[in-house]
Amino acid sequence: MDNYRFILSGGGTGGHIYPAVAIANELKRRYPDAKFLFVGAKDKMEMEKVPQAGYEIKGLWISGLQRKLTLKNLMFPFKVISSLLEARNTVKQFKPHVAIGTGGFASGPLLRMAQRAGVPCVLQEQNSFAGITNKLLAAKAEKICVAYDGMERFFPKEKIVKTGNPIRTDLVAVSKNKEEALDFFGLKGDKKTVLVLGGSLGALRINQLIEKELDFFAKQNLQVLWQCGKLYYEAYKKHDSDTVKVMAFVNRMDLAYAAADVIISRAGAGSVSELCLVGKPVIFIPSPNVAEDHQTQNAKALVSKDAAIMLKEDELDAEFETNFSNLMGSEALQEKLGKNIRKMAMPKATEHIVDEIEKLLK
Repeated sequence: MDNYRFILSGGGTGGHIYPAVAIANELKRRYPDAKFLFVGAKDKMEMEKVPQAGYEIKGLWISGLQRKLTLKNLMFPFKVISSLLEARNTVKQFKPHVAIGTGGFASGPLLRMAQRAGVPCVLQEQNSFAGITNKLLAAKAEKICVAYDGMERFFPKEKIVKTGNPIRTDLVAVSKNKEEALDFFGLKGDKKTVLVLGGSLGALRINQLIEKELDFFAKQNLQVLWQCGKLYYEAYKKHDSDTVKVMAFVNRMDLAYAAADVIISRAGAGSVSELCLVGKPVIFIPSPNVAEDHQTQNAKALVSKDAAIMLKEDELDAEFETNFSNLMGSEALQEKLGKNIRKMAMPKATEHIVDEIEKLLK
């Protein structure tokens, strides 16, 4: 039977959307005649990203609970009820064979209603510290696909399968020629390259750090490939030069990874999984403004295996230069970090997740 119907939900951030699209693509490869429906939050980026990937999406009127008492919070119960009713109708009309949730607000109402209707559910948790939505849905899920060890703190042990996170594999063919990569960005072959990644929108604290340390990098004969994010490009483009390349967004991540000798990055789950495949020394600067401080937990999971260095935002002024100099001054440390982070890569994650989904179709 090839005309299966799959309903998928996850969103709010790229970290939840990308895995859902990757899972859908792999299911479509195996079942070309299957039907797919995504469910997201009405005003979030999935409403744009999912159709770009070629899938239909339905938006629910839902948002997260704000931490403080606001009008939005007073609306929250109504949004939940409205979303649950809409989700129930969607499940009734679409009649999915399996529901797949990758975290984020909208997946809550949808998967809860799918579970009620007796549809088998698979959850995918990207972070080492489980999100609220997935924790609430875990008891009635058939399978929970995770990327880190120790997730039985959050989920029933017998439901957990360690698969890793779906990654954009096209990005990380890092066997690419380093000379070609340096040439593409107009960088020199006789200097080591620091790649700075703050996420697609950018990270203010990382940008402030890099601006402050440009002289320090120059003294160490380094060049910088600096993705400052579209929100900050206007403020930082004045630093663009022969040895500092400032970009709002890197379109060729594969070449950026190939050019890099060392990487400074946020610690979102998707970035961490990608950097494991890249296998180069990384200094993580986790975003402190993320729900449940996921990024710090993600980075710690690597630090505990000697696979990366982590600096918190409030440690940067005091600790950055020392840590960075130690890393650049020691080939052995660079090698150890690169080797250990590579051990944590799980390149077949998407296929493993879909194998678990297939078991529920039998």
